[in-house]
Amino acid sequence: MDEKLQENAASFGRAAEAYERGRPSYPAEAVDWLLPENARQVVDLGAGTGKLTRRLLERGLDVTAVEPSENMLAQLVLALPGVPAHLGTAEDLPLADSSADCILVAQAWHWVQPERALPEVARVLRPGGRLGLVWNLRDERVGWVEELGRVLRPAGGTSESMGIKELGDLFGPVERFEVCWQHRMTGQDLLDMVASRSYVITATDQERAALLDGVRDLVTTHPDLAGHESIEMPYLTESFRAERL
Repeated sequence: MDEKLQENAASFGRAAEAYERGRPSYPAEAVDWLLPENARQVVDLGAGTGKLTRRLLERGLDVTAVEPSENMLAQLVLALPGVPAHLGTAEDLPLADSSADCILVAQAWHWVQPERALPEVARVLRPGGRLGLVWNLRDERVGWVEELGRVLRPAGGTSESMGIKELGDLFGPVERFEVCWQHRMTGQDLLDMVASRSYVITATDQERAALLDGVRDLVTTHPDLAGHESIEMPYLTESFRAERL
């Protein structure tokens, strides 16, 4: 992992509260598709503040959260005090061999080193266990969201498909599933969502202020947003799954 990517990956703890306020959860259809039938022990890897963890708990599963950022994990523990939660990374999982039916990674696999992470995930999964990856992507086919993308792109923001095709010889074929849905939020939630992006967290104070001013201007002037108490953010959620061989 290059130095800039490593800096971005490590940045989220500096905006953990904004992340919790501004980031969406995950649609039920995607979560249900990712989970194997009869799964009980599920690991939320790169759990962040527990957005996906909550969806797994709602299904009565035994969930263990693993997250590399102390500040992000503190937000998760505050919200979900009964969940086993560990500091750890995909490359060095603090979990026993063959201890999980499923490992899910939400909004985080692009930060890992696959050549080290995949053997670790395979070690922790039981034979036939599943690795599932999921990303929420802003749906820029909608006019105002396309405008938001234009505001964010100069700072490094994108909303592009991850396009996972294969996960190496430790896993079987990769399957893909897509869900379109909407997340209701306020203008402040939108600002928090933007403030929680790694390219905004690592920007200079001047760059960050200018970017957030651009988002505020969009919210107050765009005809689809101006004067609205709430905003329907359209998302395209991409999910991928593969079985451990």
